[in-house]
Amino acid sequence: MPTISVTIITKNESKNIRQCLESVVWADEIIIFDSGSEDDTVAICREFTDQVFIDEDWQGFGIQKNRALEKATGDWVLSLDADEMITDDLAAEIRKVIMGDPAIYEIPRLSTFCGKEIRHSGWWPDYVARLFPRGQARFSDDKVHEKLIFNNAPDKLQNHLIHNTAPDLHQVIEKMNRYSSISAEKKHGEKRSAGLFTAITHGVWTFLWSYFGRAGFLDGCEGFILAVSKAENSYYRYLKLMYLNKNNN
Repeated sequence: MPTISVTIITKNESKNIRQCLESVVWADEIIIFDSGSEDDTVAICREFTDQVFIDEDWQGFGIQKNRALEKATGDWVLSLDADEMITDDLAAEIRKVIMGDPAIYEIPRLSTFCGKEIRHSGWWPDYVARLFPRGQARFSDDKVHEKLIFNNAPDKLQNHLIHNTAPDLHQVIEKMNRYSSISAEKKHGEKRSAGLFTAITHGVWTFLWSYFGRAGFLDGCEGFILAVSKAENSYYRYLKLMYLNKNNN
């Protein structure tokens, strides 16, 4: 019988982690790699697994996920974010496919935004590669928006996982600020240029593409708010890059 390890990286995820862990209690092994949580995250995780590792040397999402991956011992690995949950149907499908030939599997992800399921806006179906035979994939070293790196073309699962992203506006704004800073630093390291016009045009285009091009208007009020938050992320990314370039010349 093939075994499966679930790997999760955490930091201050006490609001999300219990639901995530409850959805994978069927796994053979749960690996938690924490970045120095200051809330109850670690205590909650230890209710479900003794495989809890703490390393405050944060170098980005990709590197941290690879550190968790190195601790896994199962035949298969399922990588999750702390704000994601596996449905019962998806769990049954995973247990079925790992009995077959080794393959990389992409899973459709249904995200919520400020409490509403988002079925448009470019967020559905949001296929993410998360299930793979151990040793046949690793994550990119990107600080944010890391990708799973593998050689063969992936297969797709039918059932979705649930992504409880940004449950309120406070977290929307906090996440936008943090991610735009990380992206600006990456582009600065790549010697990318940017000015005010670049920031404005990217922001406007991002809003139009999300709200009209990807039918975000069908997601109601939250679709509009999501399009604005995406636009702000893009706008501030290039504005921050502009000042990084200016202050480092």
